[in-house]
Amino acid sequence: MSTALPPSPASGVRLDDIQRRDWLRLIRTENVGPRTFRSLINRFGGAAAALEALPNLARRGGRLVPPRIPSIDEVEREMTTLDRLGGRFVALGEADYPAALREPDDAPPLLAVRGRINLLRRPMVAIVGSRNASAAGRTMTARIARDLGLAGWVIASGLARGIDAAAHDASLATGTLAVLAGGHDKPYPPENLPLLERILADGVVVTEMPMGWTPRSQDFPRRNRLVSGVALGTVIVEAAERSGSLITARLAGEQGRLVFAVPGSPLDPRAAGANRLIREGATLTRSAEDVIEELLPMLERPPAPKDMDEPDIGIDDSEPSEDARLRILQLLGPTPVPVDDLVALSGARTADVQVILLELELAGRLERQAGRVALKA
Repeated sequence: MSTALPPSPASGVRLDDIQRRDWLRLIRTENVGPRTFRSLINRFGGAAAALEALPNLARRGGRLVPPRIPSIDEVEREMTTLDRLGGRFVALGEADYPAALREPDDAPPLLAVRGRINLLRRPMVAIVGSRNASAAGRTMTARIARDLGLAGWVIASGLARGIDAAAHDASLATGTLAVLAGGHDKPYPPENLPLLERILADGVVVTEMPMGWTPRSQDFPRRNRLVSGVALGTVIVEAAERSGSLITARLAGEQGRLVFAVPGSPLDPRAAGANRLIREGATLTRSAEDVIEELLPMLERPPAPKDMDEPDIGIDDSEPSEDARLRILQLLGPTPVPVDDLVALSGARTADVQVILLELELAGRLERQAGRVALKA
């Protein structure tokens, strides 16, 4: 197999130290997630201006106490701690940021990276599956991961037990990426710490979570979207019904990525989820060749990355009217509704609707779900 795969397309954007610090302050601010971060940068042209505007935005959204914004000292301590661990923050749009991960609108503005950072520029395939994996599942995973690695692909997974660990182990020599659900100083699970050390020596480890963050159950789906997001395709090996691996497969589909599944015995509940994926249209996968055949054409026509930068981008600083705010609030409820429907039904400008939603989100009153928004119950 050829190893002559092209690197990911690079961007000329690079933040200076102050901009990187301000980006970290903004993404660590209460009620600011990746989508909100993007909206703030687009509206105010930079993180410093967004930080200054935050308290007033949250007040207009109905919050009495301003959201907590980390101090400069706090984020500089986090940056220093990561530096002492041999890592650094890579910003969305910079050359080392994974090209595929730039596309989703919930891409992390900053990734904390340790290990061989150059691996982030190479094309990736994600492999995930059952924590309670069978011997056959581990063997199949190792074979696919090894052959994909020899063909030039980096293997991404979530450092979990079972299939994830088998995928990382088999691709250490050719390039592997582990995505953590917690901070770099809080890796999980504990039994995979020796594997993590080997990945740090020969592969790369990333997380969007802050230092000191111990992963909770709700953090693993968040991690899964990065596992699928960095890759052009996701391979599922042994996934039971309602497993976390099926969440990763669903997220891959929502991100416009290809989903592959290794078939298993109908008598083994660990294969039920993967078999269902095949029935629903996932590519039946017997070997690495099945994956490569589908993904190679995607490398020939990569999508244009959606970068963010700090220069003036044409700021619209007009404010929505109180009448527009009232109409939007009346249209919102606990049932998610597409943003486009809010624009059409309210008769307000798209820019005004986006500002009102931003205010509500910063006030902690709004949640977003794949293009839809709803008021928190």
